[in-house]
Amino acid sequence: MRKQTTAAVVWEPGADFEVADVLIDDPRAGEVLVRVEAVGICHADIAARDGDTPFPPPGVLGHEGVGVVEAVGAGVTSLHHGDRVVLTFASCGACARCRMGLPSQCVHFLPLNFATGARPDGSPTLWHRDTPRHGHFFGQSSFATHALVTERNAIKVPDDVPLATLAPLGCGIQTGAGAVLNVLRPTPGGSVVVFGTGAVGLAAVMAASLTQAERVIAVDVNPGRLALATELGATDTIDAGATDDPVAAIRELTGGGAGYVLESSGNVLAFRQAIDAAAIGAVIAVVGAPFGQEASVDVVDIVNSSKRIVGIVEGASVPHVLIPDLIGLHAAGRLPVERLVTAFPFSRINDAAAVAASGEAVKPVLHL
Repeated sequence: MRKQTTAAVVWEPGADFEVADVLIDDPRAGEVLVRVEAVGICHADIAARDGDTPFPPPGVLGHEGVGVVEAVGAGVTSLHHGDRVVLTFASCGACARCRMGLPSQCVHFLPLNFATGARPDGSPTLWHRDTPRHGHFFGQSSFATHALVTERNAIKVPDDVPLATLAPLGCGIQTGAGAVLNVLRPTPGGSVVVFGTGAVGLAAVMAASLTQAERVIAVDVNPGRLALATELGATDTIDAGATDDPVAAIRELTGGGAGYVLESSGNVLAFRQAIDAAAIGAVIAVVGAPFGQEASVDVVDIVNSSKRIVGIVEGASVPHVLIPDLIGLHAAGRLPVERLVTAFPFSRINDAAAVAASGEAVKPVLHL
């Protein structure tokens, strides 16, 4: 059986989203049907819309959904009708990395979250009339009034949490905060530098401010974003567009280089600057990774300075652990995610996508 729902469909690469009626399958074994209340717009959605990531149109994107469980498939035991959930990335649960408790390193991450637009067995989840459409984006395709997910990528949350505000937890906030809390783990007195102050970078700034790092330095070319970074916990900011040498500025602030660096902008020049600004023995975490881009590095510097470059997907998170922790921090006033959010009605998805792409808004969230 299938249920009628309303979704924002991308019919061809680079086209606007078109709100249309589609059909969504009833949940199969291990699946959960969620009525979406809100969904954030992430740059991964924009890249997929524009054909810059391997997701095949026509189809439905969206991967920062929150909502309420409407139905569960056979074998689902942890979720029930009426449960409120935050949706996150998909993982198989069976590969070696998943069995080690590392779902963000799932061997099947790419086909489960991007490439196929279908279930792992190749069957579609969405239909337009009698024609299959691509869905299952990040295991959810939540630019729709309903999303078909798996039990693994739906995180039950308390009844009193503000779902619309917390929509970005499923990807952007989890990525930035997790990179700091799970991987960088700055020691007392250390220096953290964050390149890029989008949602991921600002989440990293907020997380770093919760640690005992002495300095939290935000680097960007947007003065307004840098001002917000200061309000969210950055001790110092560097306007890379107004500074001749951001690396020299970082070295001056840190006494020779930062011990912990996060590159979240996806800019190749910023990636090289992040490496060059790192101290001896530093860790450079990379989360911004446009498909098809390459960068040059000074291998001698990396070797002689014992620098470690670490690629991170989704904050190296175990979502069922980190997302509830982040919700707790938000409830305590220590992770003010709402400062990043700009609300839009679902009907204005193209306006929301435009301000996301331009950087005018940090995190547009669509209300359904």
